[in-house]
Amino acid sequence: MSQFTPVDPVDLTAALVRCPSVTPADEGALDILHELLSDAGFTCAWADRGGIRNLFARWGAQGNTRSFGFNGHTDVVPVGDEAAWTMPPFGAQIKDGIMYGRGTTDMKSGVAAFAAAAVDFVRETPPDGSIVIAITGDEEGESIDGTLALLEYMENNGERMDVCLVGEPTCPNTMGEMIKIGRRGSMTVKFRVIGKQGHSAYPHRANNPLPPMMRLMDRLASHELDTGTDHFDQSTLAVVTVDTGNPATNVIPAECTAAVNIRFNDTHSGASLSAWIEEEVVAIREAYSVEIETLVKISGESFITPPGDLSAMVAGAVEAVTGVSPELSTTGGTSDARFVKSHCPVVEFGLVGQSMHQVDEHVRVDHIHELKTIYSRILRDYFA
Repeated sequence: MSQFTPVDPVDLTAALVRCPSVTPADEGALDILHELLSDAGFTCAWADRGGIRNLFARWGAQGNTRSFGFNGHTDVVPVGDEAAWTMPPFGAQIKDGIMYGRGTTDMKSGVAAFAAAAVDFVRETPPDGSIVIAITGDEEGESIDGTLALLEYMENNGERMDVCLVGEPTCPNTMGEMIKIGRRGSMTVKFRVIGKQGHSAYPHRANNPLPPMMRLMDRLASHELDTGTDHFDQSTLAVVTVDTGNPATNVIPAECTAAVNIRFNDTHSGASLSAWIEEEVVAIREAYSVEIETLVKISGESFITPPGDLSAMVAGAVEAVTGVSPELSTTGGTSDARFVKSHCPVVEFGLVGQSMHQVDEHVRVDHIHELKTIYSRILRDYFA
């Protein structure tokens, strides 16, 4: 008979939610996990960088023949208009089987579920191998001192994961319906067209930056990047802002700024898209005799973990617990899996994500228990 009390993932989620860990603040969230994992025999270390706290934990001997990893984050986005919340955003209050609070969905419940599953697993059936848990406080922010710092720590200290599961919310509507095996790349490009200010009644004396900017935005937005690939939807480009800061109707402004966001599949790379954009900029610059400055930020390249043993094992555990056969998908935004993929094969599976980043973010309590059961099943199957 078991001699330990299983970790309640709902209680653990509530404790984490009550820490107002809006990036880059931690407010004690990682300390809670450090204590839990240390007490269960995990070797824990801090991989802090740039004012961000990051927790690395390993159960089992370093260099074991098999190492299963979990990755997640405890930082959350701001609450927005707190007056619009019907429940305290950091109260973790439960009503009618639903827990409310910032981070309940994205992704403190996921972290709580895999931490609880891992602790119970090593206490009940110590595996022949190791379990790594890597948790960051910088996923919702710039993401430069979070999982990247954890991976750097692992590289410098001889630590590794053979495979990794990221506990992000992956299911659009129904628990168990989707596993992410890859993600589209993401990049943002900012533009500044510099013309010459003048009176709108004498346009020939000015050089209006708006027509070249509008033409450039039209050329970019109307261009079909691709039609999709075997595992990815069609790439998209969205114009997200155009601005002159000009309140006067009788003044031609001196400059205009704009930005586009591109979500791209494996047809492209950040470099190839940057080269295409530069070609378009050169054409507009020459046609309108204006100066155009660009600033490119590539948040992540597209990647895929091809369907195989890892995705099949996770899908089997999900179906065994939920009765739902999950779709293998690459939809959605970016996640820290884009960094982990350079270290080892990685997939993502977690909760229904409908309320993430919203006012009154919430999670069903039974889904937290269900998620822990799925993660426990994955560990059993991996180390079987």
